[in-house]
Amino acid sequence: MQTVEGEVHSGPVAGADAWTGFRAAPSHGGIVGVLVLAGSSGRIERERCRLLAREGMTALSVRWFGGPGQPPGICEVPLETFVSAMGRLRAEGARRIGVLGVSKGAEAALHLSVLQPGVDAVVALSPTAVTWANIGPGRDGLTRPQRSSWTWRGEPLPFVPYDDAWTPSEPEGSPASVLGWYEQSLRRYADRAPAAAVPVERSGAELVLVAGGDDLMWPSLPYAEELAARRRAAGLPVRLVTRAGAGHRPRLPGEGHAPASGTFRYGGSAAADASLGAAAWPHILDALLGPGGAAPAAAQDSSK
Repeated sequence: MQTVEGEVHSGPVAGADAWTGFRAAPSHGGIVGVLVLAGSSGRIERERCRLLAREGMTALSVRWFGGPGQPPGICEVPLETFVSAMGRLRAEGARRIGVLGVSKGAEAALHLSVLQPGVDAVVALSPTAVTWANIGPGRDGLTRPQRSSWTWRGEPLPFVPYDDAWTPSEPEGSPASVLGWYEQSLRRYADRAPAAAVPVERSGAELVLVAGGDDLMWPSLPYAEELAARRRAAGLPVRLVTRAGAGHRPRLPGEGHAPASGTFRYGGSAAADASLGAAAWPHILDALLGPGGAAPAAAQDSSK
């Protein structure tokens, strides 16, 4: 399918409406718009947007922190930033809106499906079941005291803090797994978890959860299983796609390997991460495209 692409921005504004991004779309247009959110890297997901555009969707990925007029870190980021970006998709003719996010982007995507009417589908890759504290500084340049990652209508969302007593087990200077940090923090601040839980049982969006059992960044598989269980307890549909050997960065068909990191251990392998992405792909397409889409329509749990 022929596509058109280019850099976009929200205009000369500040606050929640300040963002820059990348848009890829079918050359003939389309009625499905997808907001694509990276994780804590803060990157703009150009390759993923191109992949979705080839499937007939208008895909927009935005920088949501670290840019002009934005918090320098993932600290009290206004969720309205994403609402502004979805408004851009609607203004261009999208009548069905999806959000595809990975890691911290998945955390935001799940919240949006609860807080913002009109989100039709959410794909959460390597999700969390709770809101976490900030990663990096807020607008004041400070990382402490710990604050929420997100705000909504000016109010911080309840969050689970990090346990500062945790230290990595790897030698200093080598890539580290922070899985134990999240597990230890959740144990120490278990009393904060109920208020910080992402209330997916109140979401009206179609929900696809994708997680690997070898995620070394945070326990995304237990998180995804918790989210799925709460959806089912509420009588709501959910699709959970997992692979035991996959890590934090599932790769969708047509995407290259995730780049190596000198800072973090993400788990998984190139083959396992691609296998998870391939297993999830038909469910992702089905949820994002909606009724009349080209992907298989059967909702099912395809975890292994």
